[in-house]
Amino acid sequence: MRGASSYLLGSALLALLPSAANAFYLPGAAPHNYVQRDPVDLYVNALTPMLAGSDNSKLKSLINYDYYNPRFHFCTPNGGAKDQPESLGSILFGDRIFTSPYDIKMLQANATCQMLCTAEIPGEDAQFINERIREDYALNWLVDGLPAAEMKKDMKTGDLFFDMGFNLGNDDDDIPYLNNHYEIVLRYHEPSPGIYRVVGVLVWPSSRGGSQEDESSPNCDVEVPRLGLSENETNNIRYTYRVTWDESDTPWATRWDNYLHIFDPRIHWFSLVNSIVIVVFLCVMVAMILWRTVSRDISRYNAIDLSEDVQEDWGWKLVHGEVFRAPRYPMVLSVMVGNGAQLCAMCAVTLVFALLGFLSPSNRGSLATVMMVCWTLFGGIGGYYSSRIYASLGGVDRRKNTFLTATILPTLVFIVIFLLDFFLLVAGSSGAVPFSTMLLIVVLWFGISAPLSSIGSYIGSRQGGVSHPVRVNQIPRQIPPVPRHLRPWASALLAGILPFGAAFVELYFVMSSLFASRAYYAFGFLALTAGVVALTTGTVTILFTYFNLCAEEYRWHWRAFLTGGGSAFWILAYGLFYWLSRLSLDSFSSVALYLGYLFLICLFDFIVTGTIGFLASYWAVRRLYSAIRVD
Repeated sequence: MRGASSYLLGSALLALLPSAANAFYLPGAAPHNYVQRDPVDLYVNALTPMLAGSDNSKLKSLINYDYYNPRFHFCTPNGGAKDQPESLGSILFGDRIFTSPYDIKMLQANATCQMLCTAEIPGEDAQFINERIREDYALNWLVDGLPAAEMKKDMKTGDLFFDMGFNLGNDDDDIPYLNNHYEIVLRYHEPSPGIYRVVGVLVWPSSRGGSQEDESSPNCDVEVPRLGLSENETNNIRYTYRVTWDESDTPWATRWDNYLHIFDPRIHWFSLVNSIVIVVFLCVMVAMILWRTVSRDISRYNAIDLSEDVQEDWGWKLVHGEVFRAPRYPMVLSVMVGNGAQLCAMCAVTLVFALLGFLSPSNRGSLATVMMVCWTLFGGIGGYYSSRIYASLGGVDRRKNTFLTATILPTLVFIVIFLLDFFLLVAGSSGAVPFSTMLLIVVLWFGISAPLSSIGSYIGSRQGGVSHPVRVNQIPRQIPPVPRHLRPWASALLAGILPFGAAFVELYFVMSSLFASRAYYAFGFLALTAGVVALTTGTVTILFTYFNLCAEEYRWHWRAFLTGGGSAFWILAYGLFYWLSRLSLDSFSSVALYLGYLFLICLFDFIVTGTIGFLASYWAVRRLYSAIRVD
């Protein structure tokens, strides 16, 4: 399972957008130079479900399988397969990389058909393989850090691109056929005489039936019927391959350009322009309210003779003695804001690294690794914001606040991941996170992040709460009935439409990357979209908070958080729509995995956008009431 990822950055990223959109990146490793006859290692990765070629195709599973799962009966190298070291993010993304028996040497055995091995597949395992073929599973190989791919054509633009992975088999005629022959085309570039670099890996798999006897010199050009596996008897299978070397003008630094293909970039630009129009409209609307309406009201309010009856005024001015009254459950609110600030910082720094090219696809799992490390190191930010907000809301149990800020969200996420891991283990998936990796994550969260969070809480407690410009009345004011559209859930749903509308096109590509194993690298579009979403969330929350105060509803704290996080409910609805339109999940494990990961996505979005909305409203309310004169 590819893990997931998403949100915040500022306007300075505009200058970096063209480079990110054109797949420019700083290489994460030095090129590997080969000379003639040098061995070229081919590594195998987990089998993953993929979307078929048609536009109406649906993803049929979310379970990954180890390449050397005994039921596949793939050929193994002499002495057994050896696993390769992987990063934390690579493991979380579901990579399980092993050595392979393919004997490939630079510029040797060109276009020569070679025998790999023969295998006996019992009927039960044949049924398992046929089911995986029907579910459109793909093989994933790696050569010099490049994934093996099939060359395909974008029907809208006519561009050729490399689609990562290739089919385990095909069932075009509703009969599954196993691919047991691989045409491997290795593209190489010669930067200097006698020095070669791999710049492309293409594989054309085919199903070859007929005689499956072990031959030292097989003929791969003879036309034979396709190979179908019988589920009632043992099948003898012969695996063959042929390596063809193809010289290319593509330099090593741009070899990923063929893989990282943006389908119809006009959609990204249209979505981005549409989002910018929305946020500009909202900013102008908020500015007009604050500049014209509020400024006029403040001037009139300050001009009132204090001996006159202040009750002649109305709206937000009447609740100046209530607006900073502590809300219900200040502990929970401050903990959520603290964790939201930590997530915001993590997303911002991750996007900066992505835009600078450090998270290029050549660094497998680097995105998840950087996110985990940033989350760990930014524990102090979460503790600081949580303690200051808690003190501002009148909280006194600071130790409890420190403990909950450092533990509550990681514990919840760990429980969900543990349950999802259980479903993966039951399904026999290789995507299950190993116990050692789970232990490492626990050490990162509770061994590093928690102490840093405690330090941040201590610093925040020393600084104390934020000062309020007006005093709070001793007796709470009665609240009149508010309009229906300003009730908490209604305002959350209404306000969430705009941030979601600014991001839903990009959300489709992100979800396709997470669940359909498609590469996503348009971090320039993602960063700008995240910035637009942040601005939209802040402005629309300020707007609804102002409307609530005008309706004399002074309990704005939780309403601001809920209004800011309203886009999470629309993401949940979109996730269910994506399930119905793009997924066809038959197994309970796949359904549980999808809903579990969707829950985590919505939870993180709710906390991040809710925090943005709350902090923006807090800033606006303090500025608003600091401008009026109150005895």
